Amino acid sequence: MKTYLSVEEITERMKHLQNSYEIDEEKFYKVVEAWANKDMDVEQKLLASFQELLQVVSGEMEQMDETMGMKPTCQMGCAFCCYFPIIISKMEAKLMTKAIECFPHDRKEAITSHLTAYFEKYGETLKTVTSLDYEEDSDFKRKYIRSHVPCPLLNTETNMCMAYEIRPIPCRTYVNYTDPKICAENEMPEETISFEFLYNEYMGALNEFVQFLYEEEHTAFIDYPDDLFSYDYLPNWLKAWSEEKSI
Repeated sequence: MKTYLSVEEITERMKHLQNSYEIDEEKFYKVVEAWANKDMDVEQKLLASFQELLQVVSGEMEQMDETMGMKPTCQMGCAFCCYFPIIISKMEAKLMTKAIECFPHDRKEAITSHLTAYFEKYGETLKTVTSLDYEEDSDFKRKYIRSHVPCPLLNTETNMCMAYEIRPIPCRTYVNYTDPKICAENEMPEETISFEFLYNEYMGALNEFVQFLYEEEHTAFIDYPDDLFSYDYLPNWLKAWSEEKSI
């Protein structure tokens, strides 16, 4: 019988992480500095820096795992957390959708077709759950999860993300280090861990880059600073994009 780390063991290793690991912020800023100096189109610079910063976040997660001597028990095809509400800025949504537009034709078409069917199926329920006030309603996450609405980018036949490499920070930084059954048996498991604090380094570097472009008077498809401070549920951003593409 396979044994898993206990919550107590995970807690102790997390304490070790806090005492012995320091995030190297320079890693994030070096990414945008490098792309800022490239002789290429601004839109390409934005997309490249966005995607590389996401990779840096994932790399940071791996280094923290190594420091703690733990590995996530999350498995391919496990998608319980893909029913959680994801809230991102308009700037992140634009970067995600622009990246999808740059996917190979067949993959992009598969996503746009999937989204059309998704919003036809879940449209009414989404109106209800995405009207939940995520700033004022302390129980909004549980209410959203209980609606059983999957992420718009989840292929529910394979339980795989259709845009995995550009998935947002909340998806990227949520992990389970103990028995994976807890995710199946609990709506909001207390045993899982979120490293969403990495958003600060990621967004800090990305914001600095876009601010630099703004001062250069060319931010491509980003309306800065408005897009930075406009937040909404991911399904709402993707619905607007999907409808725009179908016109």
